[in-house]
Amino acid sequence: QVQLVESGGGLVQAGGSLRLSCAASGIIFSYYAMGWYRQAPGKQRELVATIATGGSTNYGDSVKGRFTISRDNAKNTVYLQMSSLKPEDTAVYYCNAEWRLTGRDYWGKGTLVTVSS
Repeated sequence: QVQLVESGGGLVQAGGSLRLSCAASGIIFSYYAMGWYRQAPGKQRELVATIATGGSTNYGDSVKGRFTISRDNAKNTVYLQMSSLKPEDTAVYYCNAEWRLTGRDYWGKGTLVTVSS
């Protein structure tokens, strides 16, 4: 059974930092590109960041220079370091695992990040 379990969300003041973690089980982690997406109330889910199996990264325009995605294949975990947080970063953050060879993907249940002004 595949599980993606996010953690690290919470309430933070604007300008602060948080680190999200996503622990994966039930997949061969190194085969999967990993990503973080977010969905704010009343808005569509949007890309935050992805990291490929080889380590190349991609970021949404709104988080470039503030967020950093990384992965630890030994721990089956992907991280999102978030800095200089803004109230508009408030959202539920979801972890995604995608096996690009087949298109198969999985989602976590999300973790809420709230940034107060």
